[in-house]
Amino acid sequence: MIRHFLGGILILADRLVEGGSVTVDGERIVALGAPPPSEAEIVDLQGDYLAPGFVDLHVHGGAGADFMDGDEDAFRTVCRAHARHGTTSLLPTSTVARRDQILTFLDCCRRLKAQGTGGASIVGAHLYGPYFAPGARGCHPGAAVRPPEADEFMPFLDFADAIATATVAPELPGAEAFVRACRARGIRCNAGHSHATFEQVEAAVGWGVRHVDHLFCAMSDRARLRQTQTYPMRGGLMEATLFFDALTTEVIADGKHLSRELLALAYKMKGADRLALVTDSNRALDMPDGNYLFGPRDGGEPIVRADWVGLMPDGKALASGVMGMDHAVRTFRRLTGTPLVEVVRMASLTPARIAGCEGFLGSIAVGKRADLLILDDDLEIRQVFLAGRPFQL
Repeated sequence: MIRHFLGGILILADRLVEGGSVTVDGERIVALGAPPPSEAEIVDLQGDYLAPGFVDLHVHGGAGADFMDGDEDAFRTVCRAHARHGTTSLLPTSTVARRDQILTFLDCCRRLKAQGTGGASIVGAHLYGPYFAPGARGCHPGAAVRPPEADEFMPFLDFADAIATATVAPELPGAEAFVRACRARGIRCNAGHSHATFEQVEAAVGWGVRHVDHLFCAMSDRARLRQTQTYPMRGGLMEATLFFDALTTEVIADGKHLSRELLALAYKMKGADRLALVTDSNRALDMPDGNYLFGPRDGGEPIVRADWVGLMPDGKALASGVMGMDHAVRTFRRLTGTPLVEVVRMASLTPARIAGCEGFLGSIAVGKRADLLILDDDLEIRQVFLAGRPFQL
């Protein structure tokens, strides 16, 4: 099937193109700005934007399901839910859990990466937890937080073909061995849920850590470290993330986790090529306010959806997101005034590059998979195309 998109504004990686056109043959983009083939189906954008599909590095669930539920139905439900919000590729993100639950999650991820989901495609798992600092676990189940030990993590790494990224708190005993084992198998490593000092993060960069999870959330900074140190004052993971050019990072741009000032600071310090937008969405995406579980049905942490965000039951702390990537794009642009091209890049090409899949995802370019979005003037989604095929919203 050949489709030819015209009559709108293309959002390319570095510019807007008014009146541009895109030709898709099957699953791939085959031409930009070419005349329509005689046999092509014409898709008239009617002045709307044509954008690349969004890529979510950090997502736990949606539509009542969590990837840690550990079955294919849950995976498909989450991937279809996020496709409705413009996410065409994602990294299923685990939670702190028992070893057997993590292995089940990884097995499901491997199968669905190969088979497809009927919604957003799976780039690879984000192995997220259980290797967090206990004091920085956030809404993750506390009983299963633990340091990495080879006897446990090596069976996880047997799924390296289905793991894109893995997170560890750099200050934990065994963190260096874990990172080096991951890197030897082609798995990219993140720092997160950590009370590491600046020096510990610097060491982790030397091991091969290149990304930091949800900037400003569940991480150490000078103020927190001051409670346990005398002098001189030292920076933590937050300051190191902003300082090291080798580190990319991400923000939850739902308008609840971070203020306008923090979003603007992240953009100013890291720029659109080293800052990604993520949803960190839990199973309450597209669900009514109420009580939910974060993580697996067996052993998950109780949370509440209220005021368009996830909260701990006492209402005193946030507990991940409940909004889609389309909302993140609109919110970041509205709050910071960042140019549209760069906001979209932070939701598409930048996360694709961080995950190592920019060769075939993340931008409107010849040879890439035709994951495309039609957006109106308000950046609301009108249509989603997954590998060249329209997705039923």
